[in-house]
Amino acid sequence: MAAPYARWLPILCLTTAMLLWASSFIALKIAFSGYAPMIVIWGRMLVGSFCFIFFYRQLRRVTFRKEDLKYLLFMAACEPCIYFIFEAKALQLTSASLAGLITAMLPLLVALGARLFLKEIIYLQTVIGFMVAIGGACWLSLAGHSSADAPSPLLGNFLEFLAMVAATGYTLSLKHLSARYSALFLTAVQSWVGAVFFAFFLISPEINIPFEFHMLPALAVLYLGSFVTLGAYLLYNFGVSLIPASQASAYVNLIPVFTVVLGFLILGDRFTIPQYFASALVLFGVYLSQRRPRRLHNIPGNPSERASG
Repeated sequence: MAAPYARWLPILCLTTAMLLWASSFIALKIAFSGYAPMIVIWGRMLVGSFCFIFFYRQLRRVTFRKEDLKYLLFMAACEPCIYFIFEAKALQLTSASLAGLITAMLPLLVALGARLFLKEIIYLQTVIGFMVAIGGACWLSLAGHSSADAPSPLLGNFLEFLAMVAATGYTLSLKHLSARYSALFLTAVQSWVGAVFFAFFLISPEINIPFEFHMLPALAVLYLGSFVTLGAYLLYNFGVSLIPASQASAYVNLIPVFTVVLGFLILGDRFTIPQYFASALVLFGVYLSQRRPRRLHNIPGNPSERASG
């Protein structure tokens, strides 16, 4: 029999990772109030990269295979590179709570990606749930009203959805690589590639290098680099290595709940009545897609069915 912690370890790791990721929407909003988005993203990746200096000995023991280079580069290109570009722009246009709700689409996208690329079975109920959640996300966006905090929620939510597409590619490639590499190594690769990639944005004439120090935004960048870039990704990558990717991605459904609560407590986000109904529709669609369909051929009293139930 497996040790008691073996069943609870991935649950604890993934739940904590989702809480940290939900807090990242709040931290990004705070950081963007003092610094340009690309400065914030590069700063968090740089902080995360420095954190891995403390794990130098463990990383030296990794046996690297050249044939895995393309998968590692694809993983890092999806997230953090493409993902953070879309998310940074999305959070300039929509609220943290709305962006967090769009992340509920990720488990559905992972299920579809697993079907297309990994040939996993996908049920009609999953497809229906996906369509319901898409409809709720569209309603959620259309019901949003422009404000200083969310000047264009429709475009912002769409960009957050594109970020989820990138996160899907990341999750699928991560699961493929986790069979041979530790979560620590894969998280370090993400941080290093991201730090180099976003450093090129600093030479853009549109980016103003900050010369003023803003305490709260600076602390938000440090939090993003250490607790989120290092902590959340390390916990998520470790959790994915313990259970199937589709099962691990289902934990992303916790992000909207955590984000809405944190957005309400910290940023004072408020929803309209239509947005509450649209949010419920998104979560119902996700629940429908994740709920295991009943087998039509179940026969009461069948020993094999009793064992599986």
